[in-house]
Amino acid sequence: MTVAQPRLNVVAIETATETVGVALRTSAGVQAEFALTGRRRHVETLTPALEHLLAQVGLVPGDLNVVAVDVGPGLFTGLRVGVAAAKGLAQALGIGVVGASSLDILAAGAARAGHRGLVLSCVDARRGEVFAAVHHIESRRTTTERMAPGLFSPATLAEALGGLLRNAPVLAVGDGAARYAKVLGAVPGVEIRAPALSFPPPEALLNLALRRLDAGEPPADPGCIVPLYMREADAKSNFARAERT
Repeated sequence: MTVAQPRLNVVAIETATETVGVALRTSAGVQAEFALTGRRRHVETLTPALEHLLAQVGLVPGDLNVVAVDVGPGLFTGLRVGVAAAKGLAQALGIGVVGASSLDILAAGAARAGHRGLVLSCVDARRGEVFAAVHHIESRRTTTERMAPGLFSPATLAEALGGLLRNAPVLAVGDGAARYAKVLGAVPGVEIRAPALSFPPPEALLNLALRRLDAGEPPADPGCIVPLYMREADAKSNFARAERT
């Protein structure tokens, strides 16, 4: 017999790309969302956005039961800000954290928008590279991974997609898909709908976390949550290059 999960106050924090977003659902089912994109002001925007949403639904931080956060991959600074905020909030309140990948969140956003079939989640990694993965969406709640997450040049990703898809239709989402639309769009079957789903939607992160909780997955201890960078930091790689010269 399935035991019904208690209704929770859950907040989701999204800072993996240039977008800063917060989504919140109360135990009564009231939902609110805020997103600001294009300014890369993660530190200045995140806390006021969270405070505003809580006030709008009549909650205070102490009412929260779970924090969800996008752990990456994405912008190094944005990930550090979001993960640190989620961990700090959860540790202060004594609650758990649900971490989710930006690539999974993009796929979940496409599913919620009604897409069925193959989805290429593609996040701009800077330095002429992208983080990418391919999922097959069967329903709003069911997706399977067709290409494991990885770091690619646009040309290498296009080559991998050509071999994987074999002209099958695929929806490409994320700021990486928009930035390299000319290269990726040349692959037969790839469709890019910029600017729709150009960043991981905070609402998709929230609902992904809620589905995991409903399925019985316990939130993690805040100390276990770390950013998923998928490559070394710019400062470290620059230092290594300088040492070799």
